[in-house]
Amino acid sequence: MYYVYIIECKDGTLYTGITTDVKRRFQEHSLGKGGSYTKTKKVKKLLYTEEYENRSTALKRESEIKGWRREKKLALVLSKSKDLIKEKY
Repeated sequence: MYYVYIIECKDGTLYTGITTDVKRRFQEHSLGKGGSYTKTKKVKKLLYTEEYENRSTALKRESEIKGWRREKKLALVLSKSKDLIKEKY
């Protein structure tokens, strides 16, 4: 499985990427080994993930999300949070 994820950086910016292991990748970003952007900006927290069966589909979705404005990315994160709350009740 492949995952698209959104991370909030300490300066408030959002970083979108793909991985096969979200926990490992977040740890790499946290240690400054995840890429130049997150190495410079420092990660704060994982905000969002989506799961895909193959790399191609995940890359297409990552590219789509990266093209969005910040407000749309945050709306996506918020909609997922609302879905999780609904599932609990």
